[in-house]
Amino acid sequence: MKRYYKLLIIALMGMVCFLSSTCGSTGSNTGTFSIDNFVLGGEHYQSSNAPAVPQTFRNISAAQLVSEIKIGWNLGNTLDAHPGNETSWGNPLTTQEHINAIKNEGFNAVRIPVSWTKAMNSRNVIRPSWMDRVTEVVNYAVANDMYIILNTHHDEDVFKFTSNQKETSLTAFHAVWTQIAYNFRNYNEKLIFEGLNEPRTKGSSEEWSGGTPFEHIIINEYYQLFVNIVRASGGNNDKRVIMVNTYAASAEQVAINGLVIPQDTIANKIIVSIHAYSPYNFALNQGGGSTDKWSLDNSNDTAAVRTPFDRAVTAFVDKGYPVIMGEFGAVDRNNEPARAAWAEYYVGYARSKGIPCFIWDNGSFSGQGERFGLYNRRENSFPYSAYTAALMRGAGVR
Repeated sequence: MKRYYKLLIIALMGMVCFLSSTCGSTGSNTGTFSIDNFVLGGEHYQSSNAPAVPQTFRNISAAQLVSEIKIGWNLGNTLDAHPGNETSWGNPLTTQEHINAIKNEGFNAVRIPVSWTKAMNSRNVIRPSWMDRVTEVVNYAVANDMYIILNTHHDEDVFKFTSNQKETSLTAFHAVWTQIAYNFRNYNEKLIFEGLNEPRTKGSSEEWSGGTPFEHIIINEYYQLFVNIVRASGGNNDKRVIMVNTYAASAEQVAINGLVIPQDTIANKIIVSIHAYSPYNFALNQGGGSTDKWSLDNSNDTAAVRTPFDRAVTAFVDKGYPVIMGEFGAVDRNNEPARAAWAEYYVGYARSKGIPCFIWDNGSFSGQGERFGLYNRRENSFPYSAYTAALMRGAGVR
């Protein structure tokens, strides 16, 4: 492939950009296709909210970083709301006060799900105001010295996993992560990049049962591309810890078996993440077979909690790849004592395996939907005190 070096002078912005082949190819292991130059004003956009120079960075392993995370919280149904904006799914604008409250309650990590493709134009350029806002929210956690996971979330309508859509999808993925990585390149080691959320083919028969071998191949291409982009993006990103998920972030054995850890330019910097709302009928199911009961004395109840962790330990932890439970939770069924018992066992068992957990909080406390609300952002309160305390006991925080 020929390389073209162009000098673009932007009088208004006073910026110069040299466009090399890294803007036009995805690297090895991802097929051969090119993308348009999707930069803004001839240069990648960086929010004024982001650090202009690299912060002091502890060059620690993924395992050491994971060991420092006690328990995490998901800023759910907020920056990931789509279409629309941060408040489209009923939550208020996130403030510094909100993240302060999360830290003060005992969480030392926050996962920030973000839908990016809703804020892109036809050339895959992310709207600057959206990058500014995401950076602002990341900084709320930085101000609390928290570990931060930043991902692409609810972008499955653009990031596809079928052969006829692969080229267009990988082009968009390349564009999104090039811009994210550039903007956040100077943050310290406590910022973790998560390439995808629950990568899957929506509506397929295998969507929640582990995916197909062909989908696994394509997802693994995404992850190799993700690693290549981050490592080449400058700042602290050549040594940043990054995270990959199984198909749909599933703990099904077929999904776990289908994940190939991507090749990296630096050793011991990759985390694997899964999600497990288990037992399903207690934690998530809203239909027939659902139950509001969970008991420490019921071996089926406890086994359902342990199975996802045991699979992840065998497949990844025992092979040197630390694991994070990126999402978990149990919907409110007016059963706080049962949820508290479940939460303490769930997080405690995970801790015994060296796996920190991030509770899913969508801000929902009423209605017929998935009531995963934990922290009431409008009232700045934790209504389920027994449930919250149980999470902290399980994590060894209290």
